[in-house]
Amino acid sequence: MKKTILTIAILSIIGIIMFNLFNRSSDKKEKTMGIDISTEEFKEKRAETEGVIIDVRTKAEYEDGHLAETDHQYDLTNGDFQAQLNNLNKDETYYLYCRTGNRSGQAARIMKNAGFGKVYNVGGFSDLAKAGFETE
Repeated sequence: MKKTILTIAILSIIGIIMFNLFNRSSDKKEKTMGIDISTEEFKEKRAETEGVIIDVRTKAEYEDGHLAETDHQYDLTNGDFQAQLNNLNKDETYYLYCRTGNRSGQAARIMKNAGFGKVYNVGGFSDLAKAGFETE
């Protein structure tokens, strides 16, 4: 009898652990799924929905070259980006880029967590330029 109770207890604990692990990994996938898109996907989405393009690099990086269609330059590293969030419409579509896609990915996730629904990390500036996006 004791062995049966012990076996049931152990199986229950294993089941709870597995359930929690599964839920955490699926939550993480849901949060990141659809945020990071390729340059081709960006072209397609941009053709469907113009949206707002935000460069999250530093002012110096922006001045060295940026997408011609960039609507805003809000530096993620100095707090400018976070300070501007309250001024942005949560119903708008946003496309974010930086040098490599790392900072824009962080910024996109910040926006998603703040309740913005249509936010996309479109990657790095040089990749976008190579893909044919006009630069200044």
